[in-house]
Amino acid sequence: MRKLTRTALAAALALVAALPAAASATAADAGSGAVLPPLTVLTDTSRAGHGDLFLSPNSSNPRYAGGVEILSADGRRVVWSHPVPAGQEAADFRKQTYRGRPVLTWWQGTGLGGLASGVDYLYDAHYRKIGEVRAGNGYTADGHEFLITRQNTALILAYTEATADLTSIGGPARQKVINGVVQEIDIRTGKVLFEWNSADHVPYAQSEQPLPASPDTPWDWFHINAVKPDGEGKLLVDARNTWTTYQISRESGRINWQLGGKASSFTLTAADGRVLDRDGELFAWQHDPEPLGDDRYSFFDNESAGAANSGNGAVLELPYSRAITVQLDPRTHRAVLVRSFDQPAGLSASSQGNAQPQPGGGLVVGWGSLPYVSEFSRTGQLVFNAQLPAGVNSYRAYRFDWR
Repeated sequence: MRKLTRTALAAALALVAALPAAASATAADAGSGAVLPPLTVLTDTSRAGHGDLFLSPNSSNPRYAGGVEILSADGRRVVWSHPVPAGQEAADFRKQTYRGRPVLTWWQGTGLGGLASGVDYLYDAHYRKIGEVRAGNGYTADGHEFLITRQNTALILAYTEATADLTSIGGPARQKVINGVVQEIDIRTGKVLFEWNSADHVPYAQSEQPLPASPDTPWDWFHINAVKPDGEGKLLVDARNTWTTYQISRESGRINWQLGGKASSFTLTAADGRVLDRDGELFAWQHDPEPLGDDRYSFFDNESAGAANSGNGAVLELPYSRAITVQLDPRTHRAVLVRSFDQPAGLSASSQGNAQPQPGGGLVVGWGSLPYVSEFSRTGQLVFNAQLPAGVNSYRAYRFDWR
């Protein structure tokens, strides 16, 4: 049974391949002498996209600085880079539109993946800072998402520590927990327009994360990692540690439906309608749900949380990460797996990752904790693949036309 297997393992151990020696693009950090890490291109075909690559590399290797960078479409030339101060990291670097003009946006701070604290930045097309977005109501911005809406507001995330009575699920009466918060912020004024807290809407029992040994150790039961507009008056919220994507009401915060996890509103089926015997699980430790229209969605499916083999001989049904597309039928409550693009080297990303839909139907995939960025055509052909040095990763990776 797949779910029992995951519980025994938690995840496959993420493998990191050694960086091949090759010429590659590098950006200098004039302040410290460190440089932003190079990108080595492994595969580049004529079917790859023409937009520039947007990365936010972070590294445990002192040779390399962290920061944000734009690389040429082939990954071989630095268009622009911006290192962050030592001790800080950057995430979710991309091109967006604000008040009708293209802007560069990213999060910068400390603690990404935990109780993070940071600021979201906006830069114009001349690489000048034009704004900052900070969380309101006493929270600090987390780096998993900074998305500008068509209304020129910002959807951001925050993590907050609280105390919860978990006796109903066999836990302590006073357990420290980490809840996930969504905020919509008016960029111009900083006013909080909408707020949603996971503890107000999702039972703790939906978590797939084991309780810590001590009630004083914060339990990251939800681990919010994405928020996206999903049509008029609706938002998608993704939680890594419940293995669930939630569609919520933008007005009330009420959950309309949830996909994956212990209380999914949908049954996973094959294209011919057969119910698939996968314990009802579509993905695990997933990231970055993207609405594609007509009840179709893409996801980055980690299938791993980075734990080593438990020694009992069990293996995951899917010992690799992938990018998937799913078709939902709200009337019959069925979810059909339309396509799956597997990690080219068969590796598992223990954290992070994204799958960016492309105009022609393909996907640009940032493999999160793995040092790779790939692009697949609509039919699943690998048309671009590149690698950062070992020990370096980019939370997400994108491709955008940039001038």
